[in-house]
Amino acid sequence: MGLIWSLIVGAIIGAIAGAITNRGAAMGWIANIVAGLVGAWIGQGLLGTWGPSLAGMALIPSIIGAVILVLIVSFFFGRTSKR
Repeated sequence: MGLIWSLIVGAIIGAIAGAITNRGAAMGWIANIVAGLVGAWIGQGLLGTWGPSLAGMALIPSIIGAVILVLIVSFFFGRTSKR
């Protein structure tokens, strides 16, 4: 049950990061989960584990880490429209 809870919280963190960066519409639910989990790892590694936590993830550093991850990934792999 802990794994499912972590995936749900990771998806929520990824969705919040997508909404903050205005790139959430381009991301699917699997990308939200990956962005949330990897962003949580990055954020807690850089900023520590302060603030409220769910499923073993500190929410504020995790959201900040996910935002950083989404911005970096969208910078390198973002689609540019040629008009």
